[in-house]
Amino acid sequence: MPEEATSSTFASERLHINKGAEETVRELLRSLLESGKVDAVLALGRTGNGSGGVAYSLFRDPAAFEADGDAVPLLPFMPANAGGLLSRLTLEGALDEPVAAMIRPCELRAFVELVKLSQGSLDNVLLISSTCGGVYPLDADIDGRLEEKLPEYWEGVARGELSDDARPTCRACQHFVPEGADITVALLGEADLDTECTLQLNTERGATFASEVEGTPISEKPKSEAIDRSQSEREAFREELFAGVGVGLKDLIHTFGRCIGCHGCKTVCPICYCHLCYFDSQNCERPTGYYEGELVRKGGLRVPSDTVYFQLGRMAHMAVSCVGCGMCTDVCPADIPVSTLFSKVGAAAQAVFDYEPGRDVAEEIPLRTFEEEEFAQVAT
Repeated sequence: MPEEATSSTFASERLHINKGAEETVRELLRSLLESGKVDAVLALGRTGNGSGGVAYSLFRDPAAFEADGDAVPLLPFMPANAGGLLSRLTLEGALDEPVAAMIRPCELRAFVELVKLSQGSLDNVLLISSTCGGVYPLDADIDGRLEEKLPEYWEGVARGELSDDARPTCRACQHFVPEGADITVALLGEADLDTECTLQLNTERGATFASEVEGTPISEKPKSEAIDRSQSEREAFREELFAGVGVGLKDLIHTFGRCIGCHGCKTVCPICYCHLCYFDSQNCERPTGYYEGELVRKGGLRVPSDTVYFQLGRMAHMAVSCVGCGMCTDVCPADIPVSTLFSKVGAAAQAVFDYEPGRDVAEEIPLRTFEEEEFAQVAT
């Protein structure tokens, strides 16, 4: 993390705000713009003149964060992984002016992972996240259905519970408490979300940017009962989810055999950042003679070809960096549990290397390191 985000001398602070979580976050983001502390805010917003669309947007007008403004920073929805968006925003280096980003823990982890891959910069980015109650699938925002679910969602979050309708990867997520955020908004298990809120100022930068927030410093430790209970429930669901998919070669061939070759999973994955993917290049285009030869040799041929090869190749490249955001499963038209498979394989690989994607920007990605004695047991 940047120096100000990792200063060992900074003692984190907690502020109690006598306003609801939604109002607190809106006021915080609005004050950052009004004071000129940030040039823009990356947050979810309504699009299409009230037609119901939702997208991440860069806001510069403080009015967007009024109660009736276009910004909806806490909406439990993820139309894209904002880690990838921050990567594009900072790809050429540090921003000239500070930008605040209201993102979820998996998006923060994806951004940190991309920074390690020289695909972004943490400088001049104020990272604000929250203890996460998960998000709804993309199809939940059709015909106003998402709005209907919100009261039930927030009641569950206040109890520390996830909706059964949330993305399966959210219900299985083990990293719903953000690491590396400058400011954390306490949501999960906070019983009075409508009337009060707690902000955790984790870094000197976070404290500086939130200096105009009116709140009472509190010394007691964060509530852990709801967090612990949610952790246990998610672990149990994760085991159930993983048990439902096989990751042997035959299992993967069978499951990925449904792939139609749209490459939508690659497009929405924040970790897949190549400008030209090998699987979209001419190297993967088959000449007519190939199909004729395969028909003669096999008597039949699946079209499009190489879909399993694509999935296995992508898994080998980035499973160790998978943050489990669930975007890939959400967009798959063939209903392949891509995220579950990648998470299961990724968890096994990450355990071998004692590696957690997005945990620390200084922690090298295993695929980019070499140890002479590594995996010596394989050679014996």
